[in-house]
Amino acid sequence: MAITANDPEHPDRATSAPSAEDFAGRLLASALATAETMSVYLGERLGWYRCLADHGPLTAADLASQTGTDERYAREWLEMQAASSILDVDLSTTPPRFDIAPGVAEVLTDTGSLDYLGALPQMFAASFARLPELLEAYRHGGGVSWEQFGADARESQAALNRPWFETRLAPALAEVGHLHEILSRPGARILNVGFGAGYSTLALARAYPDATLVGLDIDADSVDMARANAESASLSDRVTFEVAGGEDAKAHGPFDAAFAFECIHDMPRPVDVLASVREALAPGAPMIVMDEAVSAEFAGPADELDRLMYAFSIFVCLPDSMSSPPSVATGTVIRPSTLEKYALDAGYTAVEVLPIRDFAFFRFYELKTA
Repeated sequence: MAITANDPEHPDRATSAPSAEDFAGRLLASALATAETMSVYLGERLGWYRCLADHGPLTAADLASQTGTDERYAREWLEMQAASSILDVDLSTTPPRFDIAPGVAEVLTDTGSLDYLGALPQMFAASFARLPELLEAYRHGGGVSWEQFGADARESQAALNRPWFETRLAPALAEVGHLHEILSRPGARILNVGFGAGYSTLALARAYPDATLVGLDIDADSVDMARANAESASLSDRVTFEVAGGEDAKAHGPFDAAFAFECIHDMPRPVDVLASVREALAPGAPMIVMDEAVSAEFAGPADELDRLMYAFSIFVCLPDSMSSPPSVATGTVIRPSTLEKYALDAGYTAVEVLPIRDFAFFRFYELKTA
């Protein structure tokens, strides 16, 4: 039954049911948005946005020549981008010349900007390439692993989180006095579980130069990326990345603090991981979890953040988690109560939300061991 403004059982959810015409319009708008998103994937992967930012305005022939791509495809893409008001076009010249506005260029090409989203379509591209496997998983159970989603997914997550780790992580942790004190101790040992490309670990290493850090991740390709990034940053002497699951944390301890950045919701058996980390921690040492800042509970119509996280969940994170049975199948929309239950089941004494605000889409939790 549709909930309407006159429904006495739900007076605070006063939304009228859409007509067929209204919903058809919404679905068409969604289809256009999907097409625009995937056109951004093409422009980012082919280097077209970067070329326009560096050398624009350009004709289709100019763009194709400078990027080593096909002119006919370049022209169709450029016209579509201008038709969608993503790119600017000067029709007073023959042929037309296309350009990219500074704000658009920042979002799509400036990998150091906190507004950077150029890599976002890669995550959906990774998933859409696996739609047959996803359909099978939805029908019969099982899942699609992070390894199967491949480089697009791996690189997308790393690129989107990188500017936040490199710009905001150190000052955010510095504002949490007791945690900053622990991390600043000479000789402190810090564990990072599920580090991806390693940008979070390297940000911690830069912020705390007297510490040594150990990263554990089950994805071998991610470990290779992280090791290369550590070498490039001249931090390999203090940072070690290992192919290992969080369940193996105890073998690498003891640690003065541990972190898990945006990965607990992906884990098939998070309680086992959290328990192993707890055993690897020195007495009283904290475990810090950064995960999605979704709403406290499901309540039907939701804000854009929850809707985006559900999108990631149905296409990537839930299938990844369910690819390794037995799985608790958390999904991207990890509620605070869910994380708290995992932590308490793993033997932690309490869970507190840290006073770190406006850090992308994330919420920081401290899991206490004493």
